[in-house]
Amino acid sequence: MRLFVALDIADEMRERIGRYVEGVQNFAPEARWVKEESMHVTLKFIGEQSDTALESIKQALSTVAGRCASITFRGYGFFPTAKSARVFWIGMEAEPELASLAAEIDEKLAAVGVPREQRKFSPHLTLARSAGGSGSPRRLKGDRVTGTFERLQQKLAALGTPEFGSMAAREFCLYRSQLSPKGSKYTKLERFPLQTE
Repeated sequence: MRLFVALDIADEMRERIGRYVEGVQNFAPEARWVKEESMHVTLKFIGEQSDTALESIKQALSTVAGRCASITFRGYGFFPTAKSARVFWIGMEAEPELASLAAEIDEKLAAVGVPREQRKFSPHLTLARSAGGSGSPRRLKGDRVTGTFERLQQKLAALGTPEFGSMAAREFCLYRSQLSPKGSKYTKLERFPLQTE
């Protein structure tokens, strides 16, 4: 099964971002837009794991002693670059506790055989991917100039920086991702509370 660790988005934030997406998605109609109910902030992509590995992953995550963090959603960008954009995302500004949480999750999962992250944690909220393209933020072999987000970029440049507000992250979750032609389906397998003090 394909697994990842993520933060849920507060309902009011999800609705605000959903309204924003409704207003801009027609400027990139061939992109695959993330459904409002599927929006999340990935802390760690685990990848394919056996059923037997699931219990040790849950056990490792239960020992994470992360703290609540305040997150502000503001601005936008494209991965890996604006010219060869595969992913359209919303930016996040977070207290240092969020990066510490991601680092601790990475460390605890490495102890049960999940490969460590090779890049610095860069919190963002994915809104759309180019059809058939990878969601990876890094440059990949075969990346080329694409027009998927060109019209969207032109429209966004004429608008101000979008502001969506702030939320407190009080828990993180282990998810299962199931791929299908209609898009990914995410199932929450377990919740892990964060410390408030």
